[in-house]
Amino acid sequence: MAGLTALLSPVAAHGTPGEQLNVTSGHDSLSVSRYAATAAGKRPAVIVLHGSRGIELRARAYERYADALTARGIDAYFLRYMTLADTAALTSTSATHERREAYETTRFDGWADTVSVTLTTLLDRPDSSGRIGLLGFSLGGYVAADAAARDTRIAALAVLYGGMPEAMTAKVKRLPPLIVLHGEADRNVPIREGRQLVALGKSVGAETEFVPYPGKAHGFDFSDTDPMTPDAIDRITKFFQTRLAA
Repeated sequence: MAGLTALLSPVAAHGTPGEQLNVTSGHDSLSVSRYAATAAGKRPAVIVLHGSRGIELRARAYERYADALTARGIDAYFLRYMTLADTAALTSTSATHERREAYETTRFDGWADTVSVTLTTLLDRPDSSGRIGLLGFSLGGYVAADAAARDTRIAALAVLYGGMPEAMTAKVKRLPPLIVLHGEADRNVPIREGRQLVALGKSVGAETEFVPYPGKAHGFDFSDTDPMTPDAIDRITKFFQTRLAA
């Protein structure tokens, strides 16, 4: 049984969610923060999927994307798709890289299901235009790609320094329009992962765009001073503005 319960609160300014939601997926209740555009009427939306460290550690970096999306008339929903068990497994100081990857492999199906549950309820909202995209960072990029391959209702996909889970690659039959941004000096997620996702998208007929950033490391767009931060945000928001237009 899955559902979404809204806890209403006053409309907020940029950088602050105006509504807190709880999504129930399986036995877990997970948090969603809504950043609403000020435009009246039905609006497109983007579900934002964080990296393995969650949102709170670098909240303002994520909120810059929410500000840019809402300024273009697109609602943003930050989905905290990881359970307490997920967080413990992925952030434990005793967990090796290999153990974290093995754990993630067992959870991609469940995380993709959580995205679909959220999508179902957002599409039923009276303010929804029926056009919803996914924006994923690092681990969230893999979750977004997995969910987009499974759920045909997803209208656009943006991935920053992520890829497609290996176990899902052979099963992919379609992907929505796709943009991938990746630093060429990324040591956490090699740039080949982003290139392979774009190649996979092309192989199933999706419109794709790949943007490499020379010399940039993992999470380069979270910097407060790097000139490529606004470049990345602008590319992502323009992509969604174009792809989610009614």
